[in-house]
Amino acid sequence: MSKAGGGRGCGSSVPQRAPWSLVAATAAFCLVSATSVWTAGAAPMSREERQKLGNQVLEMFDHAYGNYMEHAYPADELMPLTCRGRVRGQEPSRGDVDDALGKFSLTLIDSLDTLVVLNKTKEFEDAVRKVLRDVNLDNDVVVSVFETNIRVLGGLLGGHSLAIMLKEKGEYMQWYNDELLQMAKQLGYKLLPAFNTTSGLPYPRINLKFGVRKPEARTGTETDTCTACAGTLILEFAALSRFTGATIFEEYARKALDFLWEKRQRSSNLVGVTINIHTGDWVRKDSGVGAGIDSYYEYLLKAYVLLGDDSFLERFNTHYDAIMRYISQPPLLLDVHIHKPMLNARTWMDALLAFFPGLQVLKGDIRPAIETHEMLYQVIKKHNFLPEAFTTDFRVHWAQHPLRPEFAESTYFLYKATGDPYYLEVGKTLIENLNKYARVPCGFAAMKDVRTGSHEDRMDSFFLAEMFKYLYLLFADKEDIIFDIEDYIFTTEAHLLPLWLSTTNQSISKKNTTSEYTELDDSNFDWSCPNTQILFPNDPLYAQSIREPLKNVVDKSCPRGIIRVEESFRSGAKPPLRARDFMATNPEHLEILKKMGAASSIDAEDGLRFMQEMIELSSQQQKEQQLPPRAVQIVSHPFFGRVVLTAGPAQFGLDLSKHKETRGFVASSKPYNGCSELTNPEAVMGKIALIQRGQCMFAEKARHIQNAGAIGGIVIDDNEGSSSDTAPLFQMAGDGKDTDDIKIPMLFLFSKEGSIILDAIREYEEVEVLLSDKAKDRDPEMENEDQPSSENDSLNQSAEQITSSSQEVDLVDQKSPEESSLNSQPESLSPADTDKAASVSPSEQISNPMENHEITSLDGECTDLDNQLQEQSETEEDSNPNVSWGKKVQPIDSILADWNEDIEAFEMMEKDEL
Repeated sequence: MSKAGGGRGCGSSVPQRAPWSLVAATAAFCLVSATSVWTAGAAPMSREERQKLGNQVLEMFDHAYGNYMEHAYPADELMPLTCRGRVRGQEPSRGDVDDALGKFSLTLIDSLDTLVVLNKTKEFEDAVRKVLRDVNLDNDVVVSVFETNIRVLGGLLGGHSLAIMLKEKGEYMQWYNDELLQMAKQLGYKLLPAFNTTSGLPYPRINLKFGVRKPEARTGTETDTCTACAGTLILEFAALSRFTGATIFEEYARKALDFLWEKRQRSSNLVGVTINIHTGDWVRKDSGVGAGIDSYYEYLLKAYVLLGDDSFLERFNTHYDAIMRYISQPPLLLDVHIHKPMLNARTWMDALLAFFPGLQVLKGDIRPAIETHEMLYQVIKKHNFLPEAFTTDFRVHWAQHPLRPEFAESTYFLYKATGDPYYLEVGKTLIENLNKYARVPCGFAAMKDVRTGSHEDRMDSFFLAEMFKYLYLLFADKEDIIFDIEDYIFTTEAHLLPLWLSTTNQSISKKNTTSEYTELDDSNFDWSCPNTQILFPNDPLYAQSIREPLKNVVDKSCPRGIIRVEESFRSGAKPPLRARDFMATNPEHLEILKKMGAASSIDAEDGLRFMQEMIELSSQQQKEQQLPPRAVQIVSHPFFGRVVLTAGPAQFGLDLSKHKETRGFVASSKPYNGCSELTNPEAVMGKIALIQRGQCMFAEKARHIQNAGAIGGIVIDDNEGSSSDTAPLFQMAGDGKDTDDIKIPMLFLFSKEGSIILDAIREYEEVEVLLSDKAKDRDPEMENEDQPSSENDSLNQSAEQITSSSQEVDLVDQKSPEESSLNSQPESLSPADTDKAASVSPSEQISNPMENHEITSLDGECTDLDNQLQEQSETEEDSNPNVSWGKKVQPIDSILADWNEDIEAFEMMEKDEL
């Protein structure tokens, strides 16, 4: 999880150094002097409207923070769908993502400096007292070193920084005596044992009570960590050293950064995603600016700004030159192989790279920042939020969105650098989407699937730490903030550290070893404030001219730079064979395949690329056979469309993607299994019938409720505790007969999702739902009953009564952001269930080094992306268990199976070449 941050303001004192060095310290805010150049490019937003939007951000924060304090505190995070706190060990495990939780009131600590930025000084003082009174850092729990550093240590230091600022002003915090700093120091010492490795790189996890490598610690056996995990420590650790005078923290963080720099790939100057903490060998050799690496680059530049050490800037510029040379393919940022940087490592991008335009602003490189930001904005306009990952032709790759703030952050810094009111409109869109699609009675819920609008019972602490901070600052005037924001730098979690630390307790040796063995490109150091004529030509429409070609990049055209390899052959050489063009009956193609097994490095590279494309093509063909998820949206009081449940589709009945949604009240059928003629037809007439899974075919259930007059059906799983958080998407198949007689829509809910509706019926009796392919906007007629200002008073109690009795809904078994891998466990089916007779999934799973998710072909053509599915789907076949869609791609599978030895040989050749 990586976020770009602030910079030194014009006029701030900086250590004496070369003029070119001033860029990183001044770029982000010095460029405001160019504001007048931009105002003609877009209609300015009035002060009144900016104030209105700023006040809206304040109300949204109150809604999120207030519900956390009321329903979750002292738990680490709020579960907004079930209105309760998330406590480690008391909820089903979500994998590595839970390593951020340490039973230390995470959301409260992460929100401390946000309260001050939003002028809530009284609430800040109360929050600090609660932290000092209630928070325990000596818990027997294994936590992520990375997450604990940026969220908890950073939160305590940010809180301390603003506490002493308020105390100096003389009104608030007069009682404060560095208590938060003492807690930060205690936590810092608890994290130090993680650095007990030969390399100096920290273990990825540590037990807060027992450290590492002890039997009680239950950790210390890991061998790998991500680059960002080891390289995102210097700001917090150095600040702790500068605040306290204890140099050990900064020393350990510097040693980790030095080791990563030493291990960079020397010919490309890139680093990989994961590294062995003992040997320094790269485990994952792909390189980008997104998950796993992102904040390593960010902290190199910001360490220079905060600490005044030129070597950090020189390292950053060396890496930045490599990024712009290999990874940047405007407007895209695509991962490459560190040893073969002209070869793309994957054909999709993750959402965490949205921080990078903001970092480019701090660097002073505005044009590519504008380009990438605009591309991301176009994706958001199509899906309302930025999917966790999307392909180069903008298909959804991972559909989740945990309310990440990186795009809002980059929007803020582009506005600060340019003054272009266009970015205020972008921020306004973000506010509208959050309120329209993510707001629920007990807070804001993460999106389970941006395509359907379904929710996840999750509100991460970073949402309060960052999102509201950046949005408020975007619309605030200088006088709206009680302190000078330019006197601070933002950490990756948007915590504020004062720039005066650069001249405090400087006892660390700053020997510059960077340029001893690297040749630096002078063009990297040209930027310096106020060099605005270079950054911005004297053209009021400059930014607009950069954005204009990208306006329809998502819907109508493919961006340039997607297929760089092909472009390299335009000089006349014959391009390599691509998987999409391969024909097994073409003798020339077969001859090329044989040549790919030759020993030359070029042939080997072509072979690797071809096999990767073939695997992706096979995976894509399998996905195309699957139906996308559907949505069940509760539209009656007190939900009003705010709660959206992920539903599995049926391969029969009304296709909701082609027809208007179905809306109606729900009623339970009798018998509940729907396996015989209904005895209560009057109860389901004109309504959506609820049926339990089991004992007969799905199509049989559908016919019985249709004959009783139902307008739709929802099948609820009979496996108690099943949920979409642990099972892949479920599809209901027919009975092997003609199902054209079924005209009503049928959807499937797992047990936990279904319990939300069943509990609602018990509480309110009349419950109305909407069955659709995608969640719809809330009912305008009910909007007057659902004003944000009164939600906490009028809706929280009633919604809490219904949802608190339910179990956790829509959780994603997701890796932590720094590792960025999503896993889902297949559902275990009982052979006794006749309507579960066959589970249809891809018949032959292919081991894919590129990730076994939906991946677009490298085709230059852009196709519609609405109905694509990124998850493995489990399909029920009621009568023919021998049906296997995977057979449709059997020829490709056979070819791939024959090449297993070749793949190993290519990989061995690559190692030998290194």
